[in-house]
Order: sequence, then structure tokens, then C-alpha cells
Amino acid sequence: MILGTLIQERINMRDLIFYQETYKQFHLRNDFISYIFMISHDGKLLHLYYGPTLPEGDYRHLVEMKHRPMTTYRQEGDLLYSLEHLQQEFPEYGATDFRHPALELSFENGSRLTDFIYKDHVILKGKPRLEGLPATYVENEDECQTLQVNLIDSVSGVEVSIQYSIFRDFPVITRSHLINNQGSRPLSIEGVTSLSLDLPDRNYEMIQLSGAWARERHIHSTLLRQGIQSIESTRGISSHLHNPFIALKRPETTENQGEVIGLSLIYSGNFLLQAEVDTFDVTRLQVGINPFQFCWKLDPGASFTSPEAVLVYSRNGLNDMSQTFHRLYRTRLARGEWRDKERPILLNNWEATYFDFDQEKLLRIAQNAKEVGVELFVLDDGWFGKRTNDRTGLGDWVANRERFPDTIGALSEKIHDMGLKFGLWFEPEMVNKDSDLYRTHPDWILEVAGHSPRHGRNQFVLDFSREEVVDAIYEQMARVIEETKLDYIKWDMNRPLTDVFSKSLAPEQQGEVFHRYVLGLYHLYDRLTTAFPSILFESCASGGGRFDPGLLYYAPQTWTSDDTDAVERLKIQYGTSLVYPLSTMGAHVSIVPNHQTNRITPLTTRGNVAYFGVFGYELDLAELTQAEKEIVKEQIDFYKKERSLIHQGNFYRLRSPFDSNQVVWSVVSQNRSRVILAQYKLLNEVNRAYDRVYLQGLKADALYEVDGKQYSGAELMLAGFSLSDASCGQPLNQEKLSRDFDSHIWVFEEVK
Repeated sequence: MILGTLIQERINMRDLIFYQETYKQFHLRNDFISYIFMISHDGKLLHLYYGPTLPEGDYRHLVEMKHRPMTTYRQEGDLLYSLEHLQQEFPEYGATDFRHPALELSFENGSRLTDFIYKDHVILKGKPRLEGLPATYVENEDECQTLQVNLIDSVSGVEVSIQYSIFRDFPVITRSHLINNQGSRPLSIEGVTSLSLDLPDRNYEMIQLSGAWARERHIHSTLLRQGIQSIESTRGISSHLHNPFIALKRPETTENQGEVIGLSLIYSGNFLLQAEVDTFDVTRLQVGINPFQFCWKLDPGASFTSPEAVLVYSRNGLNDMSQTFHRLYRTRLARGEWRDKERPILLNNWEATYFDFDQEKLLRIAQNAKEVGVELFVLDDGWFGKRTNDRTGLGDWVANRERFPDTIGALSEKIHDMGLKFGLWFEPEMVNKDSDLYRTHPDWILEVAGHSPRHGRNQFVLDFSREEVVDAIYEQMARVIEETKLDYIKWDMNRPLTDVFSKSLAPEQQGEVFHRYVLGLYHLYDRLTTAFPSILFESCASGGGRFDPGLLYYAPQTWTSDDTDAVERLKIQYGTSLVYPLSTMGAHVSIVPNHQTNRITPLTTRGNVAYFGVFGYELDLAELTQAEKEIVKEQIDFYKKERSLIHQGNFYRLRSPFDSNQVVWSVVSQNRSRVILAQYKLLNEVNRAYDRVYLQGLKADALYEVDGKQYSGAELMLAGFSLSDASCGQPLNQEKLSRDFDSHIWVFEEVK
């Protein structure tokens, strides 16, 4: 036992980052992965390897050079050394590489040429914070090591620090770039990545999460080809259209076997994520702030930090990649009091009332919610200013006295007296022209002189690049929070950015507005979460328009989509799970016919879908029958019992809604003693084949009991579990009929 302890201590204390001076080679390594690169003879960083763990050694031979016609070369008389045909860590355009660079600078003389060479490096314990930006973190410096490699362009004096962090217990490397202008003249950053990775071949399928409002994060896959394949946002937010994530998987890779690389950007604004394949089949993977309408003035002595990119490797399929992201983002990105706490079951009044409510109606809805076991009542849009429709009131974060003659604090007290937590909806980044805020400060919106600003949902975007605007919104929100002793905030954002121009910035700085806006957003979140650490924040942007890792740093859960239809949510939640944990996905049961699709689905199925997220209701319980209220009570009892398992267990996608008439997934507890299996049928079938599903992640030699029967873990994983129902034949009178939108939940318990 003592020997085992000593061995474990040595493992825990061993270095994760090695520098071999003889070879000029860096090796980042843990039990899962190796990432290796070297310094060339002229100071460039050449990438050597990324994949499963390799032993220590000299890997310089992985650099291959041949003379190729129509190529330019670094040095006269040398017909081999061209960056165009080498894999690099920090590529630049114009110095023999013609692919997209990691950084693009513009100097006063019009030149864009740089030549960054190695200066020095430092290896640090732990993981430094990124100034003003969200990022993954560690709670103990032994969890991680960080390599900072410093490069310099001798002509301009600009220095770049590449920060690599490798976690001990995750197959994860994070990257970011710090640009320092140590020269004597100002310059402009016109493009900056957070990561650039060259891979030796193109035999990958690129998976992306794309869609639109109410159908966010659907899975799309395409085989890489020569040229550029990319996703991006130019909307000022990460957007409903594309999520800042892609995965590169081998064509033969499945959910449970094969190689896959996942790349995610911890950022909430415009991004570009691309795979560039050259005509020699080398793949350059890059992610960072979108260079579209981006230009950052960097004065002498100033610096700029790029957002953090997260690189995940798996040789055990997509599910293994997803579980890595889930564990990392749940425990080392989300933070604060609510990171590990059980999230309360909420009822939101929006689809129950929209703008048509008064205090008495809200109290009745809250009381009905309390009676069935709901824990949090959330008052959505319409409680503030003169807000009775979407054309007025935004920006005036004071209670509507006509609706709340006794103040919003009195309503909160009544809700709290019922034994419920109380939450409010805010849209802090927006303003209506019909508001006191706009009448007092019409210059606080994004707009260009001479042009009429464009609206979205009858609202305009406040200029969060301005400190005084952020301060004013903070003061309003803080007063409401203190008055109501608020427990929860739903932070909405219902339009993309247009008219992106700030009256507070000089003409040469207007390319900074998009990024400065995001920094202002993060600053407001940081102030509020610091001042009010007990509040549970849920981010929202017309549903899933800003479901990104950047906001998870401040708000541990996100409203997954405005589409609450159970059938549509299967695709949305399935796709979202590719990178985001279940504990981040707001998922509610709403009324039928559904307000987005007009579809009628069983109340049981609506609950069975919403369980696999942060559970709640979006309806007026008084409109339900007594039998339906009993179902609601059962749903709430089930979720209270199982929510810790759902949020902290390992999630397995077993059958996809994108290629099957059925969806099947499961959650397995960390100790593998308890399993929740869920099956959803889209449309009923006639005389269909018998059906089995093969579970994952169980103990092969354990016995599991469900519905009074016992199965070995080996049987459930290898022989499968039957999903056959009455539709597998002609139903007889004694059989339960199957229907469209049927669903079923099984809970397997290990037999001790």
C-alpha cells in the first residue's frame, strides 16, 4: 500500500512539459496525448506531432523537406527550406508561406511583413489568467503546466507570447496569443488567431454545429477537400447560425471508436474557424476572432490578448471527446457558487402570459407551481418601465408601478414567503427608443452619423464598448437585485449587432468596436457575479444565439433554444451535447399545441426530453387537467431524485435523430452503479423489426436491475437491451399501443 502511494505521488508530481535543449524540442505530454514542436535553425517553430502519448525522444526526423518547383525559399542557395511545405506553430504570410497566417499586422509604412523568431520561453506551474477574458482555470497548480514561448520580429520590435497549457487529467491543450508592441511606432492588428495547428494529412470529416433560430446546433459533416472549409460569425455574437466549435474525425470514426480532434473557442463575439487544406494535403486548423471588420490599433507599449482556444483529442470516438469537453467545461470553466450545486426546478411565466399579466396572476401561477414542487419562479419580459409590448421600456430597469403598485420588492417577498426562489428577466444590452434611458442618452446606441440605425425586435444595441454605458446598466441592475433579494437572472439578448460604430472611439479605432463590445459584456458579467455571487445566472440570446463557452464562465447554464417542442429539442439537445454538458442546457416543458411548431406531444415525452438539461416549465399549470398535474408532480419527483446524476454523470449518445426514427441516449453515474436510459420515437411504424440498443460505460461484471429483471453489464453492452414495443407486430388487445412521439425512461441500478 505504501509503495502504491509513493508511485502515485511520483505520477502526480511529474512534469507535463519538457524542453530538450540538444534538440531544441518541446514536448507537452500526459497519459493521453503528446504535442511536440521544435525550434528550427533560424528560429521558426515547426510542428512535429499531435496525438496519443509518445515516449520522450528526438522527433526532429518528422520534419521532411524536398525541393519542389514554384516554391520560394528562406535563404539563398538553399533549395529545401521553405515554410510553404512545413508544418508550423505560428505561421506568417509572405516569408515563403502562402497559406493563412496566425497573425496579420499592418505598419505605418504600409508593410504587412513580419518574421517572428524564437526569443526565449518559460515553463510555469498552473495556468495564468487571461486579462479581461474568460478561460479555463485550475484550482491547484499541480493540475496543469503552462509553456510560454516568446517570439520577436526584430524589425518592428513586436513580440508574441504563445501560451500553451496542458492539463494533467484531461486530453486537453489550451492556446492563446499575446501580442506586445515593444517597438517605437503604432501598428494595427488586422487578424489574430488563438490557435493554428498544422496536421500532416486531410483524411478527416469536419463536423460543425449549425442552424438558425429555433433549430440551433444541428450536426453537419463534410469530408475535407483541398481549399478552405470554414464557419464564422459576423453578427457580433457567436450566433444561432454557427457555434464556435468544430471536430475533425477520421471517416471511420464513430461515437465510440476512432480518432477525433475537437476545437472550441471561449469567446462570445465574431469568430472564424477554418480548415485550410493545401494541394499537398496538409491541413491547417485555425480559430480566432473573425478578421471581418476587425482592426485593433496597438500603440507602443500596449498589448492585445486573444481568446482561449481549447483543443481536445480522442482515440475513442466522438462520445469520448464530448465527455472530455463536458468534464472540463462543467468543472474548470463554469465557476462560482452554482457550479456544483443542484440547480432549482423553475417555472417561467413567458409562454403562460407573455405581456398579459398583473401581480395577482403571477402569484396564482407561482402558488400552483409551489404546490407541484417547483423551486424557482421566474418573471420574464414585461415587469419594468412602461413595458407592455416589445416597442417600449428596454433600458429602464425599474419596476412598472402600474403592474406592481407595492413595488417589485413586495412581489419578491411574497414569492419568497411561499418558499420559492425568485428570478427576473433582463435584457441589459438593449434599449427601446421609447424609454427614459434613450431620451436621456440617445448617443449611447451603436449608430453611424447620417444613417438611420437598424432595429431588431424594435430595439437598438447599447454601446457596451463605452465604460459609462456599462456602469449605468450595472447601477440599475444592482438596485433591482438588492431590492428583490434576487436568486436568479435570465440574461437575454434578442438581436445581432448592426450599425457597429462607437461615438467614443477615433476613426482609426472603429475596427475595435465588435471586440470592445464583448469585453464590455464580460466586464458587466464579472462585476455582477462578483458583487452578487449567490445569484444563478442563465444566459440567453433569443434562445441559443449565444450558447458559447465564453458565457459559461459567468453563467453556468444557457437557455438552449426558444423552440420548446419536444421533437425539435431532440436534435437541438443532441447536437449541443457534442461539446456542452447537460448541466448547461436550459430545457423546459411547455404547453401544447407548441407555440413554435403547433405540434401536440404527450406531456410525458415533453418531460422525458427536458430531463436531460436544467429542468423547468414554461406554462400555466392552472390550464392542465388534474391528471396532467399528477404527471407534473411525478416528473418533478423524478428530476429531484436524478438531477445530480444527469448533470454530473457521463452522457452517451446511442442513436441519433439525424439518421434514425428513434433517439436513444443514456447517462451513467461516475461510479457506474446507476444508469438512466431514454428512448424517443419520432413517428410510429407498422410491423417493424425487433430492436436492441447497446449500452455504453457499464461495469461488465456487474448486475443491473430494471423493472424487476436483472442483466449483466456485459449483456447490456454486448447483447443489447430490447427496445421492441407493440409496433413490432400487430398489437393484441392486452398490449399497450404505440404512438407517434412515444418515449420511455429506464433506470438501471447495480445489484450489490
